[in-house]
Amino acid sequence: MGRLDGKVVLITGGALGIGRAACLMAAREGARVVVTDIREEEGVDVADEITTGGGRALFLRHDVSVEEDWRLVMDEAIGEFGRIDAVVNNAGILIGGTVEETTVETWHRVMAVNLDGVFLGTKHGILAMKDQGSGSIINLSSIEGLIGDAGLAAYDASKGGVRLLTKSAALHCAEAGHNIRVNSIHPGAIRTQMLERYLDQQDDAEEARRGLVALHPLGRLGEPDDIACGVVFLASDESSFITGTELVIDGGYTAR
Repeated sequence: MGRLDGKVVLITGGALGIGRAACLMAAREGARVVVTDIREEEGVDVADEITTGGGRALFLRHDVSVEEDWRLVMDEAIGEFGRIDAVVNNAGILIGGTVEETTVETWHRVMAVNLDGVFLGTKHGILAMKDQGSGSIINLSSIEGLIGDAGLAAYDASKGGVRLLTKSAALHCAEAGHNIRVNSIHPGAIRTQMLERYLDQQDDAEEARRGLVALHPLGRLGEPDDIACGVVFLASDESSFITGTELVIDGGYTAR
């Protein structure tokens, strides 16, 4: 028996990195997986890998910042699988810059994906699941939603917003009797393509990498599967009494 047997899990940003790992792990645990992303080729590859392995998956192209995309994705997912049991709002972008360096265009771009996208996914996840009387919404924030970094003004603001939006939605769902749990996951630095691109933008990428590793008491960067394990836990019935909280998976970063 898989931990997600019988469940349908929708994961945004599912083509690469944490999202890809979460899609594959959810499928291994028995879920039918809806993979969404703006990257069609890589997203189709993830869905194909799941189906080749004997699972069931559907890829849908999806811009999380566009509400009409959410309506279409939910309709297609429910049309294919009959229901949604968990929505994982994972899609995000990382653009560095201090408050002084950040343009309003960059600010709006980061907010559109990282915060508007999570708001829309949370809203439409609730609308899709409330009548069935159960569900889980998992919002990917960051340790940057808990602490500050001078060089990540827009990113920090977006991830802090995800943290408190999650709490507001969790309280709403509980008070409305929807039995939908809403939680946030706060990864440390995870070895993904997004992180690699950020490091490559630094003056000395290897020095930046060593400095980043040193911030984690466990002495390494996290792997996408480290976060996927948290996603599976929060999507499963094992976490049935957990809502409105932060699951921090950061190698000890925020313990200091």
